[in-house]
Amino acid sequence: MGDTPPVTGSCLCGAVRFSVRLPVSFCLHCHCTLCRRNHGAAYVTWIGVGRERFALDSGEDRLARYESSEHGWRSFCSRCGSSLFCASREHPDTIDIVLANLHGPVDIPPTAHIFFDDRAPWTSVEDGLPRLGGKTGLEPVEEG
Repeated sequence: MGDTPPVTGSCLCGAVRFSVRLPVSFCLHCHCTLCRRNHGAAYVTWIGVGRERFALDSGEDRLARYESSEHGWRSFCSRCGSSLFCASREHPDTIDIVLANLHGPVDIPPTAHIFFDDRAPWTSVEDGLPRLGGKTGLEPVEEG
């Protein structure tokens, strides 16, 4: 793991603080309806890390959890409302973290758009990244 220090992050008010040891497993833009509604945005950029690479440094008492689907739950700061983490029953050893809440860069840029066929009709994406969708959100989307 070398001498690379962890990347720190926090919620808007700073009550919840965390750190991540690189490397991350993925960095993706998600367009699913749940992410759009939760963040009030066209899409959300997530990183994924193994739970052993994640530390909740402070604010556990401020962390609230909402079961957003049968697949998993989202965690947010109960003080400022910042959406922070997402966990899935399908991938229990990984935690998804909102990239915008990190205080520094990670080791990979976003590599794809997932659940792209569920995207907001009022957004335009022209970055050339792969567009994935379908039932899993990870299948190639037909351009048309």
